[in-house]
Amino acid sequence: MVKSMTGYGRASSIIGNKKVTIEIKSLNSKGLDLNVRIPSLYRPKEMEIRTTMANKLVRGKCEISLNYEILEGQQNQVLNTPLLASYLQDLRAFSEDAGIANNTDYLSVLMKMPEVLKTNKEELSEEEWNATSVLLSEADAAYQLFRIEEGNSLTEDLTGRIDAIDKLLMQVPKYENERIEIVKARIQKNLQDIIDVKKIDQNRFEQELIYYLEKYDISEEKVRLKAHLEHFIKTMNEGEVLGKKLGFISQEIGREVNTLGSKANHVEMQKIVVDMKEELERIKEQVLNVL
Repeated sequence: MVKSMTGYGRASSIIGNKKVTIEIKSLNSKGLDLNVRIPSLYRPKEMEIRTTMANKLVRGKCEISLNYEILEGQQNQVLNTPLLASYLQDLRAFSEDAGIANNTDYLSVLMKMPEVLKTNKEELSEEEWNATSVLLSEADAAYQLFRIEEGNSLTEDLTGRIDAIDKLLMQVPKYENERIEIVKARIQKNLQDIIDVKKIDQNRFEQELIYYLEKYDISEEKVRLKAHLEHFIKTMNEGEVLGKKLGFISQEIGREVNTLGSKANHVEMQKIVVDMKEELERIKEQVLNVL
């Protein structure tokens, strides 16, 4: 089953006094390039997240983002009372020295002073981490489903293009005999231009012609190309990590198509080869997106 390297998954849940959201997204890449973005509260679990997810993501330029927000009504910041008292004392002393009226609104001034609010330092509980791990699995499930759906589209496109090459290959035989006759006629004409036709040893000529035409024989190339096309289709239904293997098979298809082109010596066969190469280029582009 073909899976795409491109994927996106998201999961969100209320855990304790927080709304936790996890997103996983990826693009194609030769290997695994994993970037984990998490707040400091979850930093001690970063390596565990990396290890767990690396085995599931396999390949691609991947990013895992974990964010949370404190629920409304849940206090995460408190007044720094000792600091406020110190600020207030200093302000009153300054007011008296400067002759400022005692009815000054100190509260509005104090709340603008630095570090008057301090954040409660939290520690990640085991219960909260277990719930977050479940949420991570949910995000991964959504992400993998996205990869499968994209993979189905890739499978449909790749299958269609392999079939197109196969149909083009089936058109080759009708031009083979004509191609041989054209080559044979051209050789005879060239010989007649430089040698008296009566002096040509017909038996020797036929022997040399057979030897020469053997170099234009494409029977093996057709058989190998057909086998590679069948192997490509079969491989798409084996396992999940197929991108590199399909890439290797497409290279082999390319070799046989190029050989057909070099031996063609026929306008219509050259057109067929060009159409094959066009389909093959699209295949190679799509294979780059396969996991």
